[in-house]
Amino acid sequence: MSVTLREVAERAGVSRSAVSRTFTEGASVSEKTRRKVEAAAAELGYSPNALASSLTTGRTKMIGLISNNFHNPVFLQVFDLFTRGLQNRGLRPLLVNLTDETDPEGSVRMLQQYSVDGVIVASSTLPVTFARAFRDAGMPVVHSFGRPAASPNVHVVGIDNVACGRLAIQALIERGYSRIAFLGGPESATSTQDRLSGFLSEMAKQSDVEASFSFASAYAFEAGRVEMTRLLAEGPPAEAYFCGDDVLSIGALSAVQSHGLRVPEDIGLMGLNDMEMAGWQNINLTTIRQPIGEIIEASIDLIAAMLVDPGQEPKARLFPCALVERGTLRPVSD
Repeated sequence: MSVTLREVAERAGVSRSAVSRTFTEGASVSEKTRRKVEAAAAELGYSPNALASSLTTGRTKMIGLISNNFHNPVFLQVFDLFTRGLQNRGLRPLLVNLTDETDPEGSVRMLQQYSVDGVIVASSTLPVTFARAFRDAGMPVVHSFGRPAASPNVHVVGIDNVACGRLAIQALIERGYSRIAFLGGPESATSTQDRLSGFLSEMAKQSDVEASFSFASAYAFEAGRVEMTRLLAEGPPAEAYFCGDDVLSIGALSAVQSHGLRVPEDIGLMGLNDMEMAGWQNINLTTIRQPIGEIIEASIDLIAAMLVDPGQEPKARLFPCALVERGTLRPVSD
């Protein structure tokens, strides 16, 4: 049977309330009493009950972690870093799967029922209004991988997707490609819209380069394969494709190879994210690196700070991206 608070109090020779205060963050207890209680707890193997503690403090230390793209392997890395990072802060992640959902009402209601202390929306496709719904419900919220705004309503941590689109065009032109295409994720996704915006704004500066664009149904391998198969069937294909995500690129790579074409000799491919799989020898994808670890660390720092000071002014923090050279584009032209 579990050791009880009463047994710890008897062993330490103090009251049960003294034991409770010892294990309640911010509660007043003398150093002498604290040492006695901690020694007794260690001898008996006592661990405080987190649920009981939350009734005393009004804090559950639970953080709702929300995403809507469990089909993309990059989110295995995202969830691993988020869950470990939150747990290292003494916080408990509550994972919410929003696949195929865009209405925040149900998620807001569920997280209110669990009395979470804060919310992290980890999605590059959901609109800014989604995270705002949690703020309007009185929950501290951070939108990771979200779309920044000049005057954000919630904290946003991510990258400048418009700048990534410009960077992709610059890299492709530098390698001598003159027929370039953007193969984006879902057209409704804010990340797709912003990457395309950067792509087109940079293309507008070029007079001797042809550009086109299309969209996959999801940020998923099969969606990238299906869209590239369609493009190849309609032909002729572009010389190089900037795919709005690594997993789309890998799906496109599969379609190109199934079509009997070579990468990069016949068609060049570039992704975005630099997920672990992109560096595998049989893929070797040239991509734009999104600093996922830094984004997640900054998001956790923000939500932890908001638990102490929920009145912080919302801000956007953007991290720079960089090209990662591998083997799916031709070398830079001399």
